[in-house]
Amino acid sequence: MKNYSRYILFFLWLSAVIIYPALISIYVKLPLFIGFAGLIFIKGLEKERYSFSFISFLYMILLEINLSLPIGLIAIVSLLCYIFLISKLTILKNCQKCIDVISVISINAIYMLILSFFDILTSQSSIDFNITILYSILFDIVAVFLI
Repeated sequence: MKNYSRYILFFLWLSAVIIYPALISIYVKLPLFIGFAGLIFIKGLEKERYSFSFISFLYMILLEINLSLPIGLIAIVSLLCYIFLISKLTILKNCQKCIDVISVISINAIYMLILSFFDILTSQSSIDFNITILYSILFDIVAVFLI
């Protein structure tokens, strides 16, 4: 019975990951969870839990498809943040939540910066930078404290 509960939990997460990006494209006030997905992607690669990495990568791709964003940019930004910033935060080794919050904020900030650069290059507007983005980052931080 224990093995079946693990598979049931995996398929529940998978179905939520498939449905939620479609709901975001319909209800624009829902939080995006860009930084949280990037954090789960990094944690899955670090701890060799590839099911976490697969689910978060699938969420990133579906979010980018449903919102017409550049495909793969969240994963690239997450990996760049890990390589150049998060792996260097050995000072905060005792405070794992601090590292997670810093990584979520940095993934969101760098993603929005690169996305605004792409918007300038292509003369379009992918995401409106208003209070909804701050609301989404706040929910990312709350999600970090819930895991």
